[in-house]
Amino acid sequence: MSTYLVTGGAGFIGSHLCDRLLAEGHRVIALDDLSSGSLENIAEARAYGSRFTFYSLDVRTDGLADLFARHEPEVVLHLAARGEPALPSAAAAEAKVGVIGLLSVLEASDRCGARKVVFASSAIAYGQARKLPIKEATLPESKPLTPAAISKKLAEDYLRFYRRTRELDFTSVVLPNVYGPRRAVPGSVVLALARPMMSGAKPEVAGDGEQTRDFLFIDDAVNALSLALDQGSGQTINVGTGVETSVNRLVGILAGMTRFRAKPVRVAPRPFDIHRSALDHVLAERALGWKPWTHLDDGLRETVAYLRNL
Repeated sequence: MSTYLVTGGAGFIGSHLCDRLLAEGHRVIALDDLSSGSLENIAEARAYGSRFTFYSLDVRTDGLADLFARHEPEVVLHLAARGEPALPSAAAAEAKVGVIGLLSVLEASDRCGARKVVFASSAIAYGQARKLPIKEATLPESKPLTPAAISKKLAEDYLRFYRRTRELDFTSVVLPNVYGPRRAVPGSVVLALARPMMSGAKPEVAGDGEQTRDFLFIDDAVNALSLALDQGSGQTINVGTGVETSVNRLVGILAGMTRFRAKPVRVAPRPFDIHRSALDHVLAERALGWKPWTHLDDGLRETVAYLRNL
């Protein structure tokens, strides 16, 4: 039985990942400071008894290396992130988790003898892309727009440094806008639109609504992270759908599913917002054997059904 450690394990993606690893028969150690995650998210994982262990703590906590050494994880999956506002004033707070937290996890992983770190990166690291779908080769020349995006790009250099100097392997999995059932962090576009529609309130749409995103269903995201446990050595790999979907089109689809007939409220554009985004997944097919399998309509339908049952 392999042991895997998941940081951010009570978060939206992290908790689904814990469920997947446990269902496959592994032992899982989850860490989360519950700043955006929740105990509700890990209710299913806790049902696995002694095969699941949860610690409510920050990845920068003293003694993290001792905790890692106690459990001896084979692979560490680093999903912990703060999600600070996209403002210059948030740079220091973001770096405390995005950079210092990453270094703490890498040091602890190296000292406990873990063979690999799987890092959850984000499409925001690419900034305003010139050509879509975005390919991994463009990352070195990218210009991230926010402190969180800068942290994700900087993480790539640290991952390569630890692989080169400590022989700690890694795979950086670049995720687009991930959606699906379960509590998600604030800022989830799908939930920000669907929840008010279902309650009869008008959702807010920033700007003209023509900004696009690559929407990836949670099961597809978790599948990619799971495949990266044993594949994609030393690589940064996009796992998007490659399809652009505008916020306006998303509003239309969700309105049909929720029978919402009013028009959304238009608000000012968000500062530092990316205009268009979609991730090329050719490398993911080659390096991980991964393809997205969930159509947007099907994933949104499952998400709406989940919200109806809350």
